[in-house]
Amino acid sequence: MWSRFIVELKKFAVIGSFLFFFFGAFATYRRLILAQYQIDYFLYGYSFVEALILAKVVMLGEMLHFGDRFQGKPHIVPTLYRTFVFSLLVFVFTMLEATVRGLFHGLGLTRGVAELRDTTPAIMAAKMLVMFIAFVPMFAIWEIANVVGPGKLFEMFFARGERVDVQLAEQTSVAGR
Repeated sequence: MWSRFIVELKKFAVIGSFLFFFFGAFATYRRLILAQYQIDYFLYGYSFVEALILAKVVMLGEMLHFGDRFQGKPHIVPTLYRTFVFSLLVFVFTMLEATVRGLFHGLGLTRGVAELRDTTPAIMAAKMLVMFIAFVPMFAIWEIANVVGPGKLFEMFFARGERVDVQLAEQTSVAGR
């Protein structure tokens, strides 16, 4: 039981870290742009919390096998399919979160729906674009990890002084035959 918990916790940490790195980069970009207009912008905490919540949403979607439809196809297909499906999942979650936020702030369900209604389509489209762009490399790395085997990708990047013998170029050329 504990080993499963540790594996899931590591997975959560990796996904959350990846998303936080991505959201943090966008927060820094917004901060630098707004600084030109003497506007203070410091929402790294929000980026961190959003990354953790969305990491859990991704893990939930994975647990429910939302992205497993095109397994066995060329790796670009499941990568893009997962990207699309999980972007939609995050979109639905974002809409629910905006609605429920009104309840937690004591404003009632109608205020939460009004807050969602006040969010412009451009803002929602921008959020979806950012999520889609963040998910493409994340799910591409996920597919590569599935190809090289459990733990091998981690070893390739983080093993000290050891060379992991994975012939990815040979595997992809063999798979293309």
